[in-house]
Amino acid sequence: MILHSVEVGTGEPIVFLHSGLQTGLIDFEYQREFFKDSFRVVLPDLRGHGQSIHSDLSNFFEDAARDLKDTLAKKEIDAIHIVGASLGALVGLFFAKRFPEKVKSLTLSGITPGKPENWSQMHEEDVAVQTQLLQNEEAVRYFDQLHAADWKQFLHMARNDEWYPFEETKDLAGIQSPILLIVGEGNPNETTGAISYRSMHEHVHVSIIPFASHLVHLEQPKLYSEVLDLFLKNIS
Repeated sequence: MILHSVEVGTGEPIVFLHSGLQTGLIDFEYQREFFKDSFRVVLPDLRGHGQSIHSDLSNFFEDAARDLKDTLAKKEIDAIHIVGASLGALVGLFFAKRFPEKVKSLTLSGITPGKPENWSQMHEEDVAVQTQLLQNEEAVRYFDQLHAADWKQFLHMARNDEWYPFEETKDLAGIQSPILLIVGEGNPNETTGAISYRSMHEHVHVSIIPFASHLVHLEQPKLYSEVLDLFLKNIS
């Protein structure tokens, strides 16, 4: 499918892939303004999010990577810098592994390479938070107006403790571009995982941001953007 996208700026294309239950319009807002004077900033809604209406999530990550490929073709864009957070980072990783020739650089945050020993506990806690969200009428109204498709299907998908694609995140096989991992110090699984990636790929850079955790691009947007900018300037 062709993804609904917001675009600002001109120059080399840089694609920001939003986190779960967000959209291209409302996520990466600080980064959009930061980079719009030097890049063509593309902010798509992943399938099932925002205005990218789709109900089939049965093979979400594979399909989302293909969606991005089709969207770039529609926009006549050959290769991109990819920046992804959480769910968007997973999509970016799938895309870079399957279409490495289309990736100039890959920046990821909010992913875990290996399955944590306490994964079952982490998953149970996530499901409890999601259950509370569904019981919050104000939150439900907010997400109802944000997404044209049924956003609750993502919560149902995540109830399966096998949903996380650890088989894909365990390595960086096939990726040819420079890679930057930006992680918050408050998430030890993500920080140790990012450092472990350095032994897998000769072009991996790691930045650990203080006073931040899973959503580091939102928690420390200025630091995140400056690190990303430094990375992009050094690989150009």
